Amino acid sequence: MPSHIALTALVVHDYDEAIDFYTRALGFDLVEDTPRPDGSRWVVVRPRGASASAASALLLARAKDDAQRSRVGDQTGGRVGFFLHTDDFVGDHARMTAEGVRFLEEPRHETYGSVAVFEDLYGNRWDLIQPAV
Repeated sequence: MPSHIALTALVVHDYDEAIDFYTRALGFDLVEDTPRPDGSRWVVVRPRGASASAASALLLARAKDDAQRSRVGDQTGGRVGFFLHTDDFVGDHARMTAEGVRFLEEPRHETYGSVAVFEDLYGNRWDLIQPAV
């Protein structure tokens, strides 16, 4: 049976500010924003142009209590925990920089590809990476 990881929950402080960051600054598509009976929302974003049937997406989950709020921005203990692949590293890096995305290092070129670490609006660390061909 074919399978893949469909969603990864990312705990956020506010749905709308998270939607704005991921759609504007990172260029993701808003796939779903559905109110739930308990007052929460089911909010899904994924990289623009990704196939709906095979792409992983993020479930933006608003923190519900102090324990969850304390994890916003540090879900991986300060490690890079998310990896955004691109086929246009230079263009995406420039666009994201223009949108105010904070890169923590200059782009570097490794045997596995071009990469630069950036932070999302809450401080979670991501790799923007164009894999080597």
